[in-house]
Formats: sequence, structure tokens, C-alpha cells
Amino acid sequence: MKHFKIKNPLKKLYLLLILIFMYAPIAVMIVFSFNESRQLGHWTGFSLKWYEQLFNNSQIMSALMYTLVVALLAAVIATAVGTITAIGLHGYGKFSKSLIMNITYIPVVNPDIITGLSLMMLFMFANIKLGFFTMLIAHIVFCIPYVIFSVMPKLRQINFSKYEAAQDLGATPSQALQKVILPELMPGILSGFMLSFTLSIDDFVVSFFTTGNGVTNLSTIIYSMTKRGVNPTINALSTLMFATVLILLILINAYQNKGRKKHAANKEASRNEEAVFELQNPATAQDFNIEEERK
Repeated sequence: MKHFKIKNPLKKLYLLLILIFMYAPIAVMIVFSFNESRQLGHWTGFSLKWYEQLFNNSQIMSALMYTLVVALLAAVIATAVGTITAIGLHGYGKFSKSLIMNITYIPVVNPDIITGLSLMMLFMFANIKLGFFTMLIAHIVFCIPYVIFSVMPKLRQINFSKYEAAQDLGATPSQALQKVILPELMPGILSGFMLSFTLSIDDFVVSFFTTGNGVTNLSTIIYSMTKRGVNPTINALSTLMFATVLILLILINAYQNKGRKKHAANKEASRNEEAVFELQNPATAQDFNIEEERK
């Protein structure tokens, strides 16, 4: 595989400027989370007092708990439902699959305010009290399409003859799915899970319309704080969350790279075994190649 290299200095400068534009705000937030002063843009010295106040602030810690619980539950449920849905859609005909995929695109391209408002009206129509349960359902709803779109490309790359071979060797459909299909889909499943997790943490509009009294996540509590000035403890909290997500991404990338190397090693070992078999049994190998050509 050829590596993409940027040789033009102007292209390198352009890429550098784009990266600075995207990550400079995060860098400023991280730096000023250690600032002793409450005022942003005025550095007075290094301090960890905002991190101490963060863990002593019951309101923020409660919002953090709700945020993480909802994000984890929504990501797990959406990943399970989205993966099963993608596998089922893969076996549909071209027209049916195209129709359902186009319908699945609607929650992705639909404005968040429309999604949040429609879900709120649905819960009110069903006489369901707004709170933790309704916010969780709302997050699952808008996360499922992202999981489907993460898993579908991996399904197109799978050789389903392995699945059929596993069943021929005595495996049940569920065992063949667990041992053959799911390991191949794991990179897409992990990508869908991480995308769902980060989208759930990041969401404000849908959460604002579907939550109730006594249940607030970080986005809604930060919004309420902006009316009287953002507390620097939010900088500390955001820094910790950014570091956590970054560590998770590094671990997932390391896992995926390990899986690619293992797959390449197994493929190379299989080729070596075929080469040894052909050297030891030239007549049998020739007959087998002729039979494959006939097929």
C-alpha cells in the first residue's frame, strides 16, 4: 500500500493552518484550565484549584454522571441494534436496501431541533414523563444510523463463503455469526460505538427537548452557566473528557492495527502453507488448480 505524501510546501502550510484552526481552541481551553485567575485570556500562574473545585461541585458531578451513563447506555444499545440491523439489511435486495438506507439517512441530515422537538411531542402524546428514560431513548434513536453507516462498509468487504463453510463444518448460524462475521466487523462496530459515545456526550439540542426536571447532562448545565458566565471548572472538566476520549481513540487504533497485522500474518502463513503443499504434492495441486479454473 502506497503512503500519501504531501510534497508541495504550500499544501503543507495549508494543512498546518487548517490543523491550527481546528485545534487551537482546544489547546487554549487546556492551557487556561490550569490558570490561577478566573478571567480567560489573563494568565496569572499555574494552579490546580479548578480541578479541585470540579470534584467538589456536586451539581457538575451529577451532570457528568448522567452524561456518562446516558452516553454509555446509548452507545451500547445503539451499537447492538445498529449492527444487527446492518447485517439484516445486507441480505436485502438492491431496491429494498436502497430504500431503507435512504430512510436511515433522514435522522442524520435532519436538523437536531426538528429531531428533538418531534421526540418531545411524541413523548408528550404517549403521556411519558420527560426525564432520564426519555433522554436515553432520544440518544439511542439518533445514534443508531451512525452505527449502521459504520458497519455497512465492512459488510461489503466480508467473504461470506467463510460463514457458509463454518456452517458446513457443524457450526450453528449464531455460532458462525459470532466466530466468523463479528470479528470481521469489529473495526466498524468499534467506530460506530465511539461515534455514538461522542455524539451522545456532545448533544445539546435533543437533550434540551427530551430531559425533565432533576435530570441534566453537561451540555444543558453548561448552557445554563453561560447566562451568568462560564465557570473555569468547565475548562478542567472538558480537558479531562478530551484526554479520556483521546486515550480511547489511541487504544482502539492500536487494537485495529494489531488486528490488521494479525490478519496479514495469517494470510501470509496461509500462502506459505499452500506453497509447501504444492511443492510436496505437485500432481494433486495441479489437479486442484485445473478444477478451480473449470469452476
